[in-house]
Amino acid sequence: MSIERKSPSDIARRLGERAKHAPGGWQRETFTLPRLQARDKAREWFTRFPKAAYMTEIEFWRELADGHIEFTMRRLPSAD
Repeated sequence: MSIERKSPSDIARRLGERAKHAPGGWQRETFTLPRLQARDKAREWFTRFPKAAYMTEIEFWRELADGHIEFTMRRLPSAD
């Protein structure tokens, strides 16, 4: 009998994928874009998934050394 060893990153990746598709769970997407494109992408999300219906928000953001903005958008999967 062979025991398959999994690294912590394998387990985290698998659990992350499972959570991404869980009913009632948050949907998250992370982007790394130049400042103006990052702003446009965030506006696109707020237009497509209005905050009042989907509880859309910028969960995290930071400016990288090269001037790009890394940010994570989060929303509920439906507006039911």
